[in-house]
Amino acid sequence: MSKKKDEKKSIKSVNPLEESGVEKMIQVIRGKQVLLDRDLAILYGVETKVLNQAVKRNIERFPERNCFQLTKEEFTDKRNLKSQFVTSSWGGTRKLPYAFTEQGVAMLASVLRSETAVQVSLQIMDAFVAMRHFMMQNGCFVNRLSNVETKIIAQEMKILDHDHKIDEIFEAMDRGEIRTKGLFYNNQEFDAYVFVCSLIRQAKKRIILVDRYVDEKTLAMMLKREKGVSVTIYTYDKSKVFEVDLASYNAQYTDCPIEILPSYGMHDRFLFIDDTAYHFGASLKDLGKNTFFFTQEDFTLDEVLKKSNEIADKIS
Repeated sequence: MSKKKDEKKSIKSVNPLEESGVEKMIQVIRGKQVLLDRDLAILYGVETKVLNQAVKRNIERFPERNCFQLTKEEFTDKRNLKSQFVTSSWGGTRKLPYAFTEQGVAMLASVLRSETAVQVSLQIMDAFVAMRHFMMQNGCFVNRLSNVETKIIAQEMKILDHDHKIDEIFEAMDRGEIRTKGLFYNNQEFDAYVFVCSLIRQAKKRIILVDRYVDEKTLAMMLKREKGVSVTIYTYDKSKVFEVDLASYNAQYTDCPIEILPSYGMHDRFLFIDDTAYHFGASLKDLGKNTFFFTQEDFTLDEVLKKSNEIADKIS
């Protein structure tokens, strides 16, 4: 049996999070919810040094806000690590552990490059969300934090957005609101794909894509939309292969076909989710292959297509 098949079998037969109780492993250190490297290594089924070596090889993906090494004082402080001493057998002398925030854990899936890592990371994300819910719904839990820790958490939230209160930030997390700007690095194709699909799922009425290059991958993304949401794609280079793919798509999904309209003189890419515009530094089909930036903009569709429509009028 191949290694990949063995890996899939282990995922189905054993849920490492259920056996280890990952919620108990989540610590509040420096005002952030984190998991320590040793526990993550256990969850991923690798040695701690292997995990940390993968991080060091991709250190540019792990800024200090996402991954940091504990100080000696933090490591010996039982207020921070009391649950850790229960759930892990540290024993002996070892290097000071590294702590990973939720974002750091998400990045681990891409550098470990295994199906197990992806599956486990998704489950860990659920655990972080569950912990936030618990904190919101159970005041007694928050009260058990020391006054110092509570103040640190409050300060961290103010740094994230000084115009919002802590409860408003938590509510935004619950609503699944999407970032308004961000950077994806090369080889983060899966992360970029998941992000765009999350945008598409938010549409209530319409999705409009302005993209010079589209292919069957772009069409597949549109399947993530809710029922009744229309899709229109403005593009210029339509290959015969794409036209065949589009015809097959519309023939199969007759209740939600995709309309393709011409665009002229367009270089940048825009995705409209209802009336919200997102600007992308790469075509949707190529997201993650190279480093790109995205940002939410105030442009309207008419503004974006103004020059294209003028060219179309001249041609007609």
